[in-house]
Amino acid sequence: MNKKVLIVGGVAGGASAAARLRRLDENTEIILFERGNHISFANCGLPYYIGGSIQERENLLVSTPEDMKDKFNIDVRIKSEVVNIDTDKKEVTVNSFDKGTYIEKYDYLILSPGAKPIKPNISGIESKKIFTLRNMEDTDKIKEFVSKNKLDSAVVIGGGFIGVEMAENLNEIGVKVTLVEAAPHILAPFDDDMVTVAEKELQDHNINLVLKNGVKSFRDKENKIDVLLNDDTELIADIVILAIGVTPDVDFLKSTSLEFGPKGHIVVNENLETNIKDIYAVGDAVEVVDFINGQKTAVPLAGPANKQGRIVADNVCGIKTTYKGTQGTSILKVCDLTCAATGNNERMLKKNSIPYKVVYVYPQSHASYYPGATPITLKLIFNDEGRILGAQAIGYEGVDKRIDDIATVIRLKGSVTDLTELELSYAPPYSSAKDPVNIAGYYAEDIITGKSDTVLPRSVNNRDKDSTILLDVRTDLEQENGAIEGSVHIPLQQLRDRIGELDKNKEIWTYCQIGLRGYIAERLLKQKGFKVKNITGGYKQYMAEKFKPKKTDHVEKMIASIENPKMSDGIVKNLDACGLSCPGPLMRVKAAVDELNPGDTLNVSASDPGFYEDIKAWCRKTNTELLGLNKEKGIIKASLKKNEKDASSSIQETAVATNAKDAQTMVVFSGDLDKAIASFIIANGAAAMGKKVTMFFTFWGINIIRKNEHVPVKKNLIETMFGKMMPRGSKKLKLSNMNMAGMGAKMIKGIMKKHNVHSLEELIQSAIDSGVEIVACQMSMELLGLRKEELIDNVKLGGVGYYLGEADESNINLFI
Repeated sequence: MNKKVLIVGGVAGGASAAARLRRLDENTEIILFERGNHISFANCGLPYYIGGSIQERENLLVSTPEDMKDKFNIDVRIKSEVVNIDTDKKEVTVNSFDKGTYIEKYDYLILSPGAKPIKPNISGIESKKIFTLRNMEDTDKIKEFVSKNKLDSAVVIGGGFIGVEMAENLNEIGVKVTLVEAAPHILAPFDDDMVTVAEKELQDHNINLVLKNGVKSFRDKENKIDVLLNDDTELIADIVILAIGVTPDVDFLKSTSLEFGPKGHIVVNENLETNIKDIYAVGDAVEVVDFINGQKTAVPLAGPANKQGRIVADNVCGIKTTYKGTQGTSILKVCDLTCAATGNNERMLKKNSIPYKVVYVYPQSHASYYPGATPITLKLIFNDEGRILGAQAIGYEGVDKRIDDIATVIRLKGSVTDLTELELSYAPPYSSAKDPVNIAGYYAEDIITGKSDTVLPRSVNNRDKDSTILLDVRTDLEQENGAIEGSVHIPLQQLRDRIGELDKNKEIWTYCQIGLRGYIAERLLKQKGFKVKNITGGYKQYMAEKFKPKKTDHVEKMIASIENPKMSDGIVKNLDACGLSCPGPLMRVKAAVDELNPGDTLNVSASDPGFYEDIKAWCRKTNTELLGLNKEKGIIKASLKKNEKDASSSIQETAVATNAKDAQTMVVFSGDLDKAIASFIIANGAAAMGKKVTMFFTFWGINIIRKNEHVPVKKNLIETMFGKMMPRGSKKLKLSNMNMAGMGAKMIKGIMKKHNVHSLEELIQSAIDSGVEIVACQMSMELLGLRKEELIDNVKLGGVGYYLGEADESNINLFI
C-alpha cells in the first residue's frame, strides 16, 4: 500500500524533504501545504533585492509549484493554511483560498512551519510605516514602499543578521540609516572583542549605531514616524524595519499533545521525530542539540533546515538517519567586510561553564607579496585538550573558506593539531604556504603544550602593576603612534642587548602590534629565566576592543578622495604597501617621504586596517600634508605631500575648519559637589551633541576625580596631611552653599534620585563612556601631593600647554 505524506510549510526544510522523498520513493503520495504564495524562495537574499544588489525578483524564487509538479509529481497547494491537526485520526484541517475548509488524512506528517518575526506589545507598533521581513510578501511590501516614497531616513530595530543586512542595503540606496540594538553589541554569534570591527565598518559607511537602547514607543507624525527610545532619545524616520528576532510559528499546534521546549520550539529526537509517532518536524521551529556543548538550543539557519529535511525523508522511507546537532556556522556581509563564525562563542561557553582558551591571529588573505592581500582577524577558541570549540573571522577576502575549514575539523571532532596538519591548496593569489588556519593551529598548539602563556587584551588594565612589567617590543615609529599606558618600550631588535633593564622578580607581559613579535620576545625571555606571558592579539586587539560607535550626522566625510587629490607642483611617486602588517606600511611611508623633496607627492596603497588612522596621526606629527584618504574593500589609499618646515595646511585642519571647531573645553577649578554635578551634566550634554569634550581638572577640582577608596602610595608628611584634609573622591564632596555639616549634600543626592537625575558617579562614568577626555593638571597634582594612582581610571595627566592646545580647537571654553 502506498504511503501518504503531508508536509506543512515549504522553503528550506519542507521543500527539501518533499524532493528527497520523491527521489527515494516514486509511489508515495506527497502533498505540500504552503500558507503563502511561494513554496521555496531565497529568504537570505531578500534584503539584497530591496537594496538593488539583486535586480530581478524572479531570481529569488528557487522553485515553483509548477516545477515541483513537473519534476517530482508533488501536489503543492499554496494559499493553504493548516489550522488544526487531529493526531488520533491522523488528519489535518486546511483553510484554502481556492477550496475553502477541508480535511486531509495522512500516514506521515512533516512539520516545517518555520518562525515568525517577534512584534512586542509596544505602543504604536501597528503603524503602516513599520515593516518586518520574513517572506516574499514582506519583501514586496517594503520594496513597494521604498519605490513609491522618496525615503530620506530609516530606523532599523535589531542588530541581528537581518537588521544589519537591511541597514546596509537601505544605506546603499541613499537612505540615512540608524540601527538600534538593545544589547551592548550587534550580531550575537560574535563575541564583544570581535564585533567591534563590524560596528566600526558600519560607522565608516555612515550608518548610525545606537547600542544598549530599546524602543519605548512608536508614533506616526505627519509623513514620518517618531521612534522613542528607552532613554527618551527621539528618532524621526520615513520607515522602520523591525528585526528583533523570530519565534517558532506553532500556534496551530498548541491544541495537540506535541511536546514543546521552553521557548515554544517543537521537541524532536535524533531522527527528528516528535513525541507522536509518524510526525516529524524540521527547520526554524524545532529544538536541536548544540554540536559543541550538547545542550538543547534553536538555530534558525537555512543550512541545518535543508539537512533536516533530507534526514526526515530518509526516516519516513525506512532509512534510519540521525541529525547529530547544529554547530551554528554562519556568515554575512557587512558593507565591504565578511564576518563568519562557527561553533560556540565565549558567552555560550561561559553560560555552560565550559573552560576554554583563546588566541587571535592576523594572517593575510593570500601571499603578502602578491598584489591585493588583505588581513584577516581570526579568533580560535579551544580547550586544554586541544578540542576546537569555536572560531570567528572578519576580513575582506578569504574569510569564508577559513571558517569552513575550521567548521569541517570541528564536525569531524578534530583538534588544533589537525589544523596544523591540514594540507590545503596553495598558490600566491589564493593563500600562503602556511595557511591562516595552520597558523591559528600552531599558536594554539604552543599554548596547550606549554611553549607559550597568553594574556587576553581585556585583562591588561586589571593587571597588578606592582608585580607586572608591560613590555612593548614594537618599533619606535609604532610606539610614537600610540601605546598601552604604563608600558616599558624596548624594541624586539634591541631586547637581547637591553635585557638587563628588566626585573626578573616581576612577571613580564609582552606585546607587539598583533602578537607575533610579542611571542618571539616571550620565547627569548623565558629561555633567559624570566617569567613571561604574551598578550595575544597585541596592541591591535587591545585598541579594537575599546571602539565605541559615535553618532554620525549622515554627512559626507571631510576627506578628499584619493581618486581626485589636490594637484602638486612636484613629482608624484607611488608606493604599494599592501600585504604588509603594521608597522610595515608606516615604515615604508617614512622611508619614501624621506627621499622626497618639499612639494613632492606620494600615493600609498595599504591593506592593514590600522593604516587608516595611523597615517592621519603620522601626518599630523611629521607636518606632512594629507591630500586624500579613502578605503574601499579593505584597500586604504592615501595621498601625501611633503611640506616645507613651516607648512601647516592639512586635510584634518580643513575638516576642523569646515566643522566650525565643534569642540568644548572646561577648566574645573572647584571641588564643590554642586559645581562638579553641573560640570559633568554640561560635559555629557555636549558629548551627546557630538562635540569633542576635554575637562581639565586643576587645584581643588582634582578631588572630584580622586578614587573614593584609600590608595596606599608613598608620600612625605606634608603630602599625607594635604591628602587627609581634602575630600577623597566624588562621594566626599561638599555643597558650596547650605552644606549643613554634610546634610545638604545628602539632601541634594536624595532629590536627584527622586527625580531620576543621575548621581555624580554615574555622570562621571557616562562621560568616560561617551569619550569625554578627563585631564588632571600635572602641576596641581605635584602641589597637592597627589599621585596618579589615587585618581579614577581613564584620567590623563597634562599641563597648561596641553589645555591651551585643546582650547584653541574649541568654540566653547568654560571655567567652573
